[in-house]
Amino acid sequence: MDMSAEEMIAIPPGRVTLSDRRTKHSWSVDLEPYELAAFPVTQALYAQVTGQQPSTARGDTLPVESVSWWDAVRFCNALSQRDGYAPAYHRTADDEGIEWDASADGYRLPTEAEWEHACHAGTTGAHYGALDEIAWYRGNSHERIHAVGGKRPNPWGLHDMLGNSWDWCWDIYDAEVYGDYRVLRGGGWFDEHWSCRASARRRSHPTFQVDDVGFRIARSLEAA
Repeated sequence: MDMSAEEMIAIPPGRVTLSDRRTKHSWSVDLEPYELAAFPVTQALYAQVTGQQPSTARGDTLPVESVSWWDAVRFCNALSQRDGYAPAYHRTADDEGIEWDASADGYRLPTEAEWEHACHAGTTGAHYGALDEIAWYRGNSHERIHAVGGKRPNPWGLHDMLGNSWDWCWDIYDAEVYGDYRVLRGGGWFDEHWSCRASARRRSHPTFQVDDVGFRIARSLEAA
């Protein structure tokens, strides 16, 4: 199974409530319709677009991993250009940051709220099914990453939302404490079950490359 850029799932609008364990603060986010990839970006797709094979474990149908947040942003722009869409990301004037052009129709990383809304897929629990049936995690992964699509998808047809590899999101985790660290969601193949929950959050520096961290792509939909 090879994930192509066209395998996108239409996600309906909705509202998600996020929370920060440190500050005990919760906030609600209203979401417009958008698209999210049915699978994490595979090593085959990443190599086709970038010519690079950064992953620690090798296999065309494995999720690409050992990619930084910056790598993911660059991939999104390169895939947008390949497919004829307007790139969503641009360098800031000082060339040190990234700005998101919300009007662009190109590929991008999901926001944290978009990710959680899509993960739940209308369900309300910590998981959208029995964990062993939907996720590769420490309890069943044999401590290795697995090909995308090997577990049951959620009700909206999204695979590997929990387990296998963490997904980079667009958002900054907590600027006051962690600076420009970005949000990771979903849990990975080496994580215990409590990290593979729809609401679980992790963080990492945007330049870090870790062997259980990858990403999936999103696209904004044009307003009707």
